[in-house]
Amino acid sequence: MRKLVYYIAVSLDGRIAGPGGEFDFYPAGDERQAAAYAAWTNALYPETVPTAFRAAAGLADAPNRHFDTVVMGLGGYRPALDAGVTSPYAHLRQYVVSSTLDPDVDPAVTVVPGDPLALVRELKREEGTGLDVWLCGGGKLAGAVLPEIDELVIKSYPVVAGAGIPAFDGAFDPTVFDVAERTAFPSGVTLTHLTRR
Repeated sequence: MRKLVYYIAVSLDGRIAGPGGEFDFYPAGDERQAAAYAAWTNALYPETVPTAFRAAAGLADAPNRHFDTVVMGLGGYRPALDAGVTSPYAHLRQYVVSSTLDPDVDPAVTVVPGDPLALVRELKREEGTGLDVWLCGGGKLAGAVLPEIDELVIKSYPVVAGAGIPAFDGAFDPTVFDVAERTAFPSGVTLTHLTRR
């Protein structure tokens, strides 16, 4: 069975974006540190780089290593849409969970207006791909599908947002994960891989 993996950046206070959807406040260190960190994460998870930026990142022909499918909420999809990009991850199967988005936004994007839990359960049951499903965000979607999240890959940045969109926004449901691996970078960023206990 495939896994649902929530791969996301968070602030120290657990925010994945600011109150207006901002995500440009994460400190990446100086230019050298930022470049080294980007190269390391892009090599590890090349499929999480939007299609428009893959060539510039040296990933134009990079195969998908972990994921062949991305599931995101409207908030995660909105920055691309606002930039006029309707298929931000053309190298992946794309699902956007939204009850308000036009279902015909792009032929490469499947808009799911209903139950996100049923969607991820169906995607996890698929056989033969050998790759997992990337949960790209946002917080309400992550809260809704928490029972099906198998792994977390958390990029934690040394900044307090103070307000904004939480990594999980749902019902009180304590769910324990174990740390499988943690990597610290000179910029203060840590990348932690956790598995459901």
